[in-house]
Amino acid sequence: MIQQLAPILVLGVVVIGFAVVMLSLTFIAGPTRNPTPEKQIPYECGVIGTDMRTTKFPVKFYLTAILFILFDIEVIFLYPWAIVYIDFLKKGPFIFIEMAVFMVFLTFGLFYVWKGHALDWD
Repeated sequence: MIQQLAPILVLGVVVIGFAVVMLSLTFIAGPTRNPTPEKQIPYECGVIGTDMRTTKFPVKFYLTAILFILFDIEVIFLYPWAIVYIDFLKKGPFIFIEMAVFMVFLTFGLFYVWKGHALDWD
């Protein structure tokens, strides 16, 4: 059992070690930010720099991003199903019924979001 998990554990240690080393190097060798008044002067565009804490984004941007990720991940589940569909179809129609139920839920979710005007940009 440990022989099967060893590569995964080694990969996990390497990934965590790489992340720690890169974050440490960024902290040690990275530039320091000192926003002096000279750096805050408008450059070519003439717009005075604003603090990001005061910038407000509409919730529609976040909602659209979350919905895109949600439906994108659900559609990704169709690829493995399509690959093994013919092999499992010989054993019975269960795999087709299972995907049909999944598509009904996906379609219901899309119509629910559409009916709730989450996709409108007004």
